[in-house]
Amino acid sequence: MADNGKPVIIFDTTLRDGEQSPGVSLTVSEKLEIARQLARLKVDVIEAGFPITSPGDFAAVQAIAAEVRGPVICALARAVRPDIERAWEAVAAAAKPRIHTFIATSPIHMKHKLRKSPGEVLKAAVAAVELARSFTPDVEFSAEDATRSDPEFLIEIFSAVIAAGATTINIPDTVGYTTPEEFYRLITYLRQKVAGADRVAFSVHCHNDLGLAVANSLAAVAAGADQIECTVNGIGERAGNASLEEVVMALRTRADQYGRPAGVHTPEICRASALVERLTGMPIQPNKAIVGANAFAHESGIHQDGVLKERTTYEIMRPEDVGLSAGRLVLGKHSGRHAFRERLAALGYNLSEAELDRAFARFKEVADRKKEIGERDLEAILQAELPAETSELVLESFQVTSGNRTVPMATVSVLLRGETRSEAATGNGPVHAVYQALNRAVGLSPELREYALKAVTAGGDALGEATVRLGWEGGIYTGRGLAPDVVEASARAYATALNKLLNARRKPGGKPAALAEGAR
Repeated sequence: MADNGKPVIIFDTTLRDGEQSPGVSLTVSEKLEIARQLARLKVDVIEAGFPITSPGDFAAVQAIAAEVRGPVICALARAVRPDIERAWEAVAAAAKPRIHTFIATSPIHMKHKLRKSPGEVLKAAVAAVELARSFTPDVEFSAEDATRSDPEFLIEIFSAVIAAGATTINIPDTVGYTTPEEFYRLITYLRQKVAGADRVAFSVHCHNDLGLAVANSLAAVAAGADQIECTVNGIGERAGNASLEEVVMALRTRADQYGRPAGVHTPEICRASALVERLTGMPIQPNKAIVGANAFAHESGIHQDGVLKERTTYEIMRPEDVGLSAGRLVLGKHSGRHAFRERLAALGYNLSEAELDRAFARFKEVADRKKEIGERDLEAILQAELPAETSELVLESFQVTSGNRTVPMATVSVLLRGETRSEAATGNGPVHAVYQALNRAVGLSPELREYALKAVTAGGDALGEATVRLGWEGGIYTGRGLAPDVVEASARAYATALNKLLNARRKPGGKPAALAEGAR
């Protein structure tokens, strides 16, 4: 057990590996919003993207580098000159820039994907690090598929890239293949055998294909790893990545085992989780550790009795430690603008006057239909009603006629680029009818890839939250809507997704590009 007292470096790759989740496509403004929250969370490194993959990804990394201060801002690049030069161009404005370059090292990857010999891979890795180092002193090198690589080749390539100037070496479990015991042995062996190991940070990047990403990451820390690469909510390729909130809270809660905390400001965890859930459209299961709806809920009578007598009987963490609270301050329809502003400030929101006007108007609208507005309601209202996208489409009104012996019909009125349009349509149900009418209003028929509905808060007047994903010409567009009425929430979600689609069509190069081959 390595207990050197050094804090574990938290490297967040939500905006890079997380966005590689099937069906997720974030806009520049959405990525910037998540990056701001990651800075409030005080992660050490933000991997902002893979700039060579598309103009949009480059623009997002560049915008984050120019604005976000605090964390290191990192860009990913394959071990080739165009990638590295593009990565540097994207992060050059950052106060603390990093280039992260990678190449595959496992026999199966080198033979079938790269079609290169180990000697060619070694040469490319060294050249890539030397080039990256000519731009910035902070260079990370990653051996893709390291856990299926020959450990002796890993020693050779890591020793060479350290000599070339790498300051962090990353050992990724790219396909989620290793186990905690095996990974512990590998990290220990590499730290002992790699030349110059004492001069660099050892990093790990674990995928969750066998459900072991967090366990493997913690085993690596126990073996002396310095950095964990992870994502908010554990999102990412296939089964996802090590979950940031689980890693951080495990290090904090079991400090007796690891003796190495993370510098993350944990009360911002739940807000980061909710933001990523909203913008990616990837819902969190109720029993998700740390941030799931049931994470601090107790239904069993024995558990309830124990918690009421002494919280620690069944709770190993405090809800407040991750940003949850009872939401005791309740607002209602008689609350004024000043109280509303003060409550938002207490929650960490600093809105412009225009944003405050819009949020307050929506708050009043909801408060007229819901008796009490608690903290979770406020968070949900703000997240749903303050999109960063330009409003190509605004849903002004809708009306639905439905019943068990009538064909559902909907009429909608929208503002499309300043022009009012009204359309009507029938459907299989009231929500489907609204969607058909909205399609007619904009003159498009995207594919509805996903539709989900849930209650945000408890009670008969709970706010309903709808999430939709639309597919159009290779892009995926996510929308979220919130209202006490589920049909209205569904209509708002669809209109938001359509608005994103229209924005993407309006911008040059707005269509998402295919991800560059070989992203870990």
